[in-house]
Amino acid sequence: MQSELVVLDVKPGAALESQSGHFFHHPRIYCALAGPSRGRVGAIIVHPTSNFMGHYLLEPMARRGVGLLALNTRYIGNDSVLLMERAIQDIGAGVKWMRERFDTVYLIGNSGGGSLVCFYQAQAENLTVDRTPAGDPVDLEPSDLPPADGIALAAAHPGRPYLLTNWLDASLSDESDPLSCDSSLDIFNKENGPPFPAEFVARVRAAQKARNERITRRVKSRLRFLRSLPDPVHDEPFLVYRTYADPRFLDLTLDANDRKPGGNKKTSARSVNYGVNNLARFNSLTAWMSQWSFESNADGPGNLAKTSVPVLHLEYTADGSIFPSDTRLWSAACEGREEFHRIRMGTHYMVDQAGLVEEVAGRLMDWGGRLG
Repeated sequence: MQSELVVLDVKPGAALESQSGHFFHHPRIYCALAGPSRGRVGAIIVHPTSNFMGHYLLEPMARRGVGLLALNTRYIGNDSVLLMERAIQDIGAGVKWMRERFDTVYLIGNSGGGSLVCFYQAQAENLTVDRTPAGDPVDLEPSDLPPADGIALAAAHPGRPYLLTNWLDASLSDESDPLSCDSSLDIFNKENGPPFPAEFVARVRAAQKARNERITRRVKSRLRFLRSLPDPVHDEPFLVYRTYADPRFLDLTLDANDRKPGGNKKTSARSVNYGVNNLARFNSLTAWMSQWSFESNADGPGNLAKTSVPVLHLEYTADGSIFPSDTRLWSAACEGREEFHRIRMGTHYMVDQAGLVEEVAGRLMDWGGRLG
């Protein structure tokens, strides 16, 4: 497949959001355009941090005559300093570029891209955000965020606060000690299951939510302290241990679908949970507030409900991290303008599922061709 490298200038963001001084002085994002460079229908596929320039949809969408831009935000490969408010600014640069070349432009939110494109579209239709959840001003203008013509959700989770909270290890008893453990809340303690009793799951869910809220309170307190110093400090890094302990990874009767046990990783869920690199492991205070706390502006279903455009919603039924309860949240948020399809036995990354990839591409092409 031939694709075109697209380099787009973007507005400068927060200080030290990149270690590259070159990027700070000349901020740019890098994208790949597959398919026609001009035409009737174009789409953008995006994720807050994943590199989508090799996404499985590029080639099949290009064959169908759709110009697909795989857009990487400025935070590619690094969510430790990610601000969702800047990420939507990057999408805006892509939409502007595509609007010059295609009559219709829609957004594809795959995985973590779902909540991001909904946040983008909600602000594009009615700009209300002028600060991050940490209280820092954001230089957003309506001209930065041209609206798209539709939103397609493919194996999309409802948002980073939801995802992380459901993955937090409820049994971690000391945030400074990665091995601390309350065995009565440990999903990897075989005495607790699986299968997991409803009472155990309820206690785990309550403890996960409480853990997220404790971290958020500590982050806000630390920000207030740092910024009150005679010589203020704007931000600070910290670690969050053990973030891959959703009971649904081990008990397939919970939120049942066609998935296999273990989540979406190649190794065991416990190994990922105790590993050095997983969701939200490395953070800054401001990034936590923007993406992982429940004060985040990027609530997927909440933002989708504020939009007015048509929605294509694709559920991958063998997904190990997007569950039927997530699907229902999305559907409730766009009632009346949703076209919904199940991709039977589709896994999150569609590995070795070429036929299902073609099915997804066909659904996208058919729906996108009816926009505008």
